[in-house]
Amino acid sequence: MISEFENLEQEEQNLLYNAPVLVAMLVAGADGEIDKSEMREAISISGMKKIKARKHLLQYYNEVGKDFEDKLKVGIAKYPSDIKERQDLISKQLSGISTILPKLNRRFAITLYASLKDFAKRIAESSGGILGYMSIGYEESKLIDLKMIKDPSL
Repeated sequence: MISEFENLEQEEQNLLYNAPVLVAMLVAGADGEIDKSEMREAISISGMKKIKARKHLLQYYNEVGKDFEDKLKVGIAKYPSDIKERQDLISKQLSGISTILPKLNRRFAITLYASLKDFAKRIAESSGGILGYMSIGYEESKLIDLKMIKDPSL
């Protein structure tokens, strides 16, 4: 467990550790299908963040990255295949982060929120545009701001 999570309930910790997987499934599945390029990008990003995240998020991403690929595959298999059902379920779960972030160190909470939004954007960019990069589809664009999570900086 990372030190920032010491005062959180186990369920709250689990939600924060699972947040990147939920974000990946939400954004990658926005157009109805979670394609291989989106899965590869999510796995790649989680691995890269273990090394290149902001200093105070490194420990968090080390924990998240330990079994990220397995959690992503299990999540994809477990969550509803219907787009609306899946989006509603994941959005509801992610909205729970809004009540957890204020319990964390403010700087950590703000950085984590920004990192999750960056994660969403990078996954959205992975399946469009030239050679599959740098373009965000309409459905994905509606989700990448993660509006279901209240910005902890406000």
